[in-house]
Amino acid sequence: MNYSLIDAHCHLDFPVFEGEVQKILDEMQSAGIERIVIPGVRREDWSRVLEVAARDRRLSPCLGIHPWYVEEHDDADIAELDRMLIASDCVALGECGLDRIFGDVEQQLPLFEAQVEIACQREWPLVVHSVRTHEPMMKALDRQNIRAGVLIHAFAGSPEQASQMTSKGVLLGVGGVITYERARKSRAAIAEAPLESLVLETDAPDMPPEGVEKGHNSPLNLGRVFKALCDLRSESPGVLADALNSNARRFFRF
Repeated sequence: MNYSLIDAHCHLDFPVFEGEVQKILDEMQSAGIERIVIPGVRREDWSRVLEVAARDRRLSPCLGIHPWYVEEHDDADIAELDRMLIASDCVALGECGLDRIFGDVEQQLPLFEAQVEIACQREWPLVVHSVRTHEPMMKALDRQNIRAGVLIHAFAGSPEQASQMTSKGVLLGVGGVITYERARKSRAAIAEAPLESLVLETDAPDMPPEGVEKGHNSPLNLGRVFKALCDLRSESPGVLADALNSNARRFFRF
């Protein structure tokens, strides 16, 4: 691949990558990857996120509390999240959000809102996980003025939902879902969305592109997602690559 791309969301700190990080770092350039953003999902993992990111200048950390792990956290963890974000070289707050499939949205909402509030107060970009929670998620965001921006990672919604988000300046994370022809609504949404609203991601080890075994995704597969995006969009690959990278740099401020 002749383009250098940014993976805006990859869990390189997860145990599945233990022993593989150096190999991935060694192969990033040949795979056309210039930077990887590593989001944190719970307090237990935050230190590991920072340690992995410190291994290479091309790795950028984020910290947050994922909706799957809200039962493990309380107000003290929100305070510690705020402290660690200030003390580290994180580029965003996240991954946080709401998930109707795993857990109780009403239980998830207070911690999500607390993180949204921190993002507003500290002017942190916010990386959001939203699964079948478009309405409550948007309401929570609308209650605050997040000047630093919002990125809905792994977008898998409809064209109407995408339009509602992008009209408010929200970015959409484009991942492996668009490699599946059966994902008609999501593919249509990404094909129609404003180019300045898109960033590229793998969500590795999750969200594998077509042909990759579940749980075995890698940031080195970013080119597969990019190729699928090129097939969906009218812009040339060069224009797409430049815009995706520019959008990521603007959002994460690196």
